[in-house]
Amino acid sequence: MTALARPTAARRRWRAPAVVLIGPALALAVTLSACSSPSPTTPTPTASTPVESPTPTASVPAGPVLIPNGTAAQNLPYFDKVNQATIAAKSGAQGRDFIDALVAAGFAKGDMQLTADTTTIGLKANSIQFSVQLGATCLIGQYGADAGGYQSTTSATLATGGCLIGQTRPIDW
Repeated sequence: MTALARPTAARRRWRAPAVVLIGPALALAVTLSACSSPSPTTPTPTASTPVESPTPTASVPAGPVLIPNGTAAQNLPYFDKVNQATIAAKSGAQGRDFIDALVAAGFAKGDMQLTADTTTIGLKANSIQFSVQLGATCLIGQYGADAGGYQSTTSATLATGGCLIGQTRPIDW
């Protein structure tokens, strides 16, 4: 027998307490499992047992919502949500698409401005801008290749009373 194969007194002492502790623990576990009660069953409602119906709860709006009489900063998340949904529905969205979606979302058309979809020589504009004036503040959106996709910001109303600088087109539809 080699030195490693021969049991030493230290190895025997280490094994003996383990066996002594494992035996009673195993017996206790078996005893406790035999004493446990079966899982409770759900009672079946009968004619005499009233069944409670769930109480309706107020639904929480999904995402941002329009805040009437709110500032541009308060309504920017909703403005972005509406415009991003417009782009998702129509990747080549133009000015009218944004204005119509914003009106359908509750913004007042009379408070909006929009730049032209085409250049002065009839080419498609590389980006368009649209805005909604909310009191003394403005929501401004821009969409197109020159804008890097969709961008938005808030701003104070211009001294001229609007939100966009330069030539805007009439929103007459």
